Amino acid sequence: MSRVRVLVIDGQGGGLGRQLTAALAAGCPDIELTAVGTNSIAASAMLKAGAHRAATGENAVVVNCRRADIIVGPIGIVIADALLGEITPAMAAAVCQSSAARVLIPVNHCDNIVAVSYTHLRAHETDSYLVCRLLLEKKKTSKEFFSWKKKTNSSATFRRNFFAWEK
Repeated sequence: MSRVRVLVIDGQGGGLGRQLTAALAAGCPDIELTAVGTNSIAASAMLKAGAHRAATGENAVVVNCRRADIIVGPIGIVIADALLGEITPAMAAAVCQSSAARVLIPVNHCDNIVAVSYTHLRAHETDSYLVCRLLLEKKKTSKEFFSWKKKTNSSATFRRNFFAWEK
C-alpha cells in the first residue's frame, strides 16, 4: 500500500508551514510529508518541524506538485506575486494545475482578502484536522479502506477513530 503524499508549501518565515508540518507529522504519521519553501528559511523551519524532506524554490514547487496527493498551504500559493512576491506565476500555475486535492488556509495578508465558506471548513476544525479529514476521505476511496465505514459528527470521536484506525 502506498502512503498518501502530502506537500506543504509556505514562504517568508515559514511560520504557518511549520505549524502545519508539526501537526501533520504528529497526527498523521503514516503520510509521506514533503515541505517546499519559497526560500531556505521557510524550508528549514518545516524540515525541523517534522517533514521527511524539504526543498526550496520555484522548480521544487513545480516538480513536487506533480507527485502530491494533497497540497497544503496559505491561499497565496495559488496567486501569482503573493507572499510579498515570493510566489511566481509558475508556482501558482503548478499548484492550480496539479491533480492533488488542495487545502488552502485562508490568510488575509499581502492585500488579498479571503472570504471563507463554511461548507467544507467546520467551525471546530483546526487546519491540521481539516487535512486529516481530507486524508481520511482519500483513504476511504481506496480499495484497502472500504471496510472502514465509521461515520461521526463529533470531532473528538473522529480524531480518536482516525488516529486509532491503523493500529
